[in-house]
Amino acid sequence: MTAPVLALEDASFAFGDLTILDEESVAVERGELVALVGPNGSGKTTVLELLAGLRDPDSGTVRRPANAARSTAYLPQSPGFRSGFTVRETLSFYAGLVGGGVDADAVLDRVGLGDAADRRVEALSGGMTRLLGLAQALVGDPPVVVLDEPTSGLDPDVSDSVFDATAALATDDRAVVVSSHDLAAVEARADRVVLVADGAIAFDGPPEDLLAETGAGTLRAAFSRAVAGRELDATAAAPSGGDAQ
Repeated sequence: MTAPVLALEDASFAFGDLTILDEESVAVERGELVALVGPNGSGKTTVLELLAGLRDPDSGTVRRPANAARSTAYLPQSPGFRSGFTVRETLSFYAGLVGGGVDADAVLDRVGLGDAADRRVEALSGGMTRLLGLAQALVGDPPVVVLDEPTSGLDPDVSDSVFDATAALATDDRAVVVSSHDLAAVEARADRVVLVADGAIAFDGPPEDLLAETGAGTLRAAFSRAVAGRELDATAAAPSGGDAQ
């Protein structure tokens, strides 16, 4: 097994009394597509920001690649690009920011935007904007790409295309971490699923292992059972009596 290219080690993070992670660890290797899933409000975006270096953990460490001009690319859920620029110009602009050249047309072909290179960004559909975000993430050839809900709000066919392009990023020996509520796409494409719930990594392994562990037929059903099981465990552990909150 190769050394992980990205890792949280005994990491903790909280917003006041709300614990997102409590001394949790997770590691990602090159060539892996890891899907981060969890209930709304579980802190998936915060975990992605910790991995990408946009936040520092309260304790523990984060290991990211060294000796790379751009070690980690982060794509937020709703990427925005400056109007008035074409798709090709936008990509060239970001290439200038990282201090290197880029074959914009090759990158756009890679994510399925080759025919839209001369289109202005304000004329792009939601799905095409997400694909431009994926292209921007490839600028500088970062060894790690972190994506927050890249298919949120898209219709199923467009969502499938964006997720296919996302999965393809890992085929260049790149580590890709993506949060998503599209559990059917995660089941079909992810190498591993990391379930975040109640301040903990509740599961970390291949989708088929979560299916086997929960006895579910689909990842959506497995997710529901895993989350419900944790809620039942939490209820059972709560103090009894009239003073329980």
